[in-house]
Amino acid sequence: MDFRLRAVEYKEKGHTFGELKEAFGILPQTFYGWKKRLESGYYDNRPKQVRRRKIDKEKLMQAIEERPGIFLSELAQMFGCSPQSVHTMLKRLGINRKKTVGRFAMCPQLPEPSTIPA
Repeated sequence: MDFRLRAVEYKEKGHTFGELKEAFGILPQTFYGWKKRLESGYYDNRPKQVRRRKIDKEKLMQAIEERPGIFLSELAQMFGCSPQSVHTMLKRLGINRKKTVGRFAMCPQLPEPSTIPA
């Protein structure tokens, strides 16, 4: 924003488009676009729009606290969205859903190298 404002002010002080291009590296079309937007208030501080999410963070946290082993697909059905959406929200909240039980957990532990007979 500050760069655009400086470029428009620079040109309005009487500098040519050649000088404007040399100083700021912009073309006349860019200058006129920026000038039009500055005059219309396009760059003024507008309140940021916040999208309403399907997944309520508090309800998601509560569901996980009640049932720690719940599957993403079950959470997705609760909130009416996809499992990927639930995963993304959990990732934003810093919650890892990885389980420690898997095919490697069922395997017997390998002996230490020092205990293996030579």
